[in-house]
Amino acid sequence: MALTKKDLIETINTEVGLPKEKCSAILESLLETIKDELVQGNIVLISGFGKWSVRTRRAKTGRNLKTLESIAIGARKVVTFKSSAKLKKRLSPETPKA
Repeated sequence: MALTKKDLIETINTEVGLPKEKCSAILESLLETIKDELVQGNIVLISGFGKWSVRTRRAKTGRNLKTLESIAIGARKVVTFKSSAKLKKRLSPETPKA
């Protein structure tokens, strides 16, 4: 199941005790700030969580699978995310060695 904005707002409301309207405004402001920084080409680094960055994918030739016709796929920018070591460790804790 996906975690939605509504779920995040509810969690912030429960954990911090702020009104839902204020929680919603904080979350929207955070997401807008992240988007603005990425649009400007900046890296967004949240310590202990991960790093978002924008990279350019080169142009390439693809294929329409229905018609088998070759098509040009232009260069484009994509957002990448690299998780921090702390997050990776939390996702995959070490198993005890026998």
